[in-house]
Amino acid sequence: MTKEKTQWKELLEALSVLQWVLTFLFLGLSCIILLVCLMFTSLWPLSTLCFVWLVIDWQTPERGGRRTTFVRKWKVWEHLRDFFPIKSLCSKTDLSPNKNYIFGCHPHGIMSAGAFSCFSTESCGFSEIFPGIRSCLAILAGLFRIPLFREYIMSAGLYPVSKASLVHLLSKSGKGNAVVIVIGGAAESLSSSPGMNTVVIKQRKGFVKVALEFGADLVPVYSFGENELFQQVIFSEGSLGRKLQDLFKKVMGFAPCLFVGERFALLPYRKPVTTVVGHPIPVPKRLMPTEEEVDHYHRLYMEALTKLFHEHKVSCGLSESHKLQLI
Repeated sequence: MTKEKTQWKELLEALSVLQWVLTFLFLGLSCIILLVCLMFTSLWPLSTLCFVWLVIDWQTPERGGRRTTFVRKWKVWEHLRDFFPIKSLCSKTDLSPNKNYIFGCHPHGIMSAGAFSCFSTESCGFSEIFPGIRSCLAILAGLFRIPLFREYIMSAGLYPVSKASLVHLLSKSGKGNAVVIVIGGAAESLSSSPGMNTVVIKQRKGFVKVALEFGADLVPVYSFGENELFQQVIFSEGSLGRKLQDLFKKVMGFAPCLFVGERFALLPYRKPVTTVVGHPIPVPKRLMPTEEEVDHYHRLYMEALTKLFHEHKVSCGLSESHKLQLI
């Protein structure tokens, strides 16, 4: 029997989610504006020091960052988890701490709540579910060029989704690393809408090539309910709105989604999110993988992802008729 939440608990959950949404949307920009404004005040040395430190510390995010267990175990992440709620499941999967893995996480949704809660915090018990495995969520590399903001996201164990960063995590950080990549990225976020299960994957083969280069097993992951958290205005292909979104995505690396939540426009809907981790696909090590090898393991990955979706869709709240669309 589910214990009824108190008003105080619901308030804490709402505030936790609000700070997460505001951080996602505005903290990076706020840091830039703050430091630029300080340059025109008597506190300009502080701003100067931040920019000097940025230059000196430029490569740290791609060399393992500064991950701290303290931030990953903040109580606020537990309230964030309980708001929806979010939980992590594994398909009776045992991951060996003597190997490295690339987790392909789908779908992106608007803010990837499932991926963040399950792999960038300990609120869903990743370390208990997969003992000896260290989850490393890789995100937009440009965010690590923002002074102050980069320190915060590095402390949560976030990493740039750049080749240099992936090389370091898969070859210079020992074994037992699970590099989590939201494969669909910005393009997939534009297809996020309640009732839709669309995955951008058919032309995304770079992660498979990296897996082959380092012999990292591929693991499909699907977050059921991720697309239910926000309503979004979806522009049709070829429309002016979509062209502007694509142009912005090409220039900035992320897409400006027009979305709205359940309360105050920003708070998402209280819909359960279940992140299911599939079985690993064994991948051999190939220093120079051929196109045929990349295509082969890419096909195996798509088949495994589709199988994972259909095996768990009913237990995760979808009807038997729901289909997974790969584009």
